[in-house]
Amino acid sequence: MMQTVLDVVGSVLLLVGCLMAFAAGVGLVRLPDVLTRMHAATKPQVLGLLCVLLAVIVMNRAWALLPLALLGWVFMLLTAPVSAHMVGRASYRSKHVKEEGVVKDELAIALRENTPVESQLEQWADGSEDQSR
Repeated sequence: MMQTVLDVVGSVLLLVGCLMAFAAGVGLVRLPDVLTRMHAATKPQVLGLLCVLLAVIVMNRAWALLPLALLGWVFMLLTAPVSAHMVGRASYRSKHVKEEGVVKDELAIALRENTPVESQLEQWADGSEDQSR
């Protein structure tokens, strides 16, 4: 009886994880611009990966792999927002973002004001920074 329950739970987890991956794929194909595609790709992947990892553990009864699976999931949880942020900034700076879809454009304000960090980065990139240090 317990084997059947574990198989059903594992199957449901696997199905949910696969549906989330499918939804992310559909979003990448169907959505109109970079920011919405990025949103569609990063949001379901974190929960979808957790469901698939837990399904593998439950269906194989590999309870010793649970800490390793959770470590992999935490790594994904920490890196997905950072990578999405970097893709968003790069697409904004390369003018691949549709401006009419942006409600509040804080990056444009920061770039217009040329914050000290931005000017230091531009000087470093241009090679015009003082080389005596």
